[in-house]
Amino acid sequence: MRLVSLLGIATATVSLIAAPLITEAGARQTESPQEVSVAADELLVPYYARLRQSVVLPEAGPNPSLAGDTTLTRIAFGSCNHQSRSQHMWAQIAAQNPQLFLFIGDNNYGDQGWNGDATLGALRAAYEVQASTPELTDFRANIPMMVTWDDHDFGFNDGGANFAFRGWSETIFETFWNSTGEVRSRPGIYESRTFGTDGQRTQIIVLDTRYFRSDFERMPYTPQRPPLGPYVPSEDPSKTMLGDAQWEWLEQELAKPADLRIIVSSIQVLTDAHDYEAWESLPLERAKLYAMLTGREDSGMVMLSGDRHAGGIYTDTPEAGGGEQMWELTSSSLNYSFSSTEQNTAREPDPKRLTDFISEENFGLVDIDWNARSFTMSMRGSEGEERVTRTVNW
Repeated sequence: MRLVSLLGIATATVSLIAAPLITEAGARQTESPQEVSVAADELLVPYYARLRQSVVLPEAGPNPSLAGDTTLTRIAFGSCNHQSRSQHMWAQIAAQNPQLFLFIGDNNYGDQGWNGDATLGALRAAYEVQASTPELTDFRANIPMMVTWDDHDFGFNDGGANFAFRGWSETIFETFWNSTGEVRSRPGIYESRTFGTDGQRTQIIVLDTRYFRSDFERMPYTPQRPPLGPYVPSEDPSKTMLGDAQWEWLEQELAKPADLRIIVSSIQVLTDAHDYEAWESLPLERAKLYAMLTGREDSGMVMLSGDRHAGGIYTDTPEAGGGEQMWELTSSSLNYSFSSTEQNTAREPDPKRLTDFISEENFGLVDIDWNARSFTMSMRGSEGEERVTRTVNW
């Protein structure tokens, strides 16, 4: 069957699903965006099955595995890497000799230039550029990686569960990064791995804040663009950040034994200082996260995030978390900075951020001292220089 014809059928089907329904009484009923996307996903399955047979999806290349009994002492992470900009940061990260690299979202900008086609041609093209990038290929051949996505490599800016083509996007992602069987076995790309032996076990929990996420509530229209984002917190209990299945999975993971847990969220968790995408937009979901994290099997904990094209070290003792002091290191971006640290720090004051808001290119490190029972969060610049650091005992 010709792909062009299939695309036309799929597009028409999605349009019919999304159209308002007419009841016998003539009243108009409209399904929610999330309901529409689920129906569209199901109807597009045959189309994508045929498409998968007709295209060659790009792959990132081989990546060494990290043995489960490895005692982790240094982890690097980063986000916001435009596929067509300088890839110099890979050498800087490798020079720090991390045992593991966490690539935590906006790993490319495949939504730029997307024209709405169901084949996600712009996204596949972005991955093709990455597949032919020697700096990334060399890095990946030597440093074990765990990967999650954010909006720009998910499919479209600020996108969530209402993205009708999310299933195909997941296939592209899993093929490129050679995702684990755990990830491939279910919708979404969340996963958990534990490294080390008794007394020195590090559990890394990588969340998916895209595939299942409800739409955020937007501010009322104004002629001026909001200076720090368009969203307002919503107390709607039907809205979700992770979806029921991922929430249940997370609770099970937190009940497993570990000495230190690293929680990865592509968007920021602790801050309330802006109105861009963050957990603060769904306060009920964030309170649920805090309570679940606090109820974990006893361990140290640090959260890692990206997304903002700037970064820093954050701390808070949320009431929903039972008063536990929580820590978060945000690192962004690898090669896509927008302004200076001085401008960004002044623009976004934040009592929860302990450092300047570092805007120049950066990546993050977590160093673990098992003898001292401490971890050190730090952010490094484009030449490997230290920009911010903080050591926490647990």
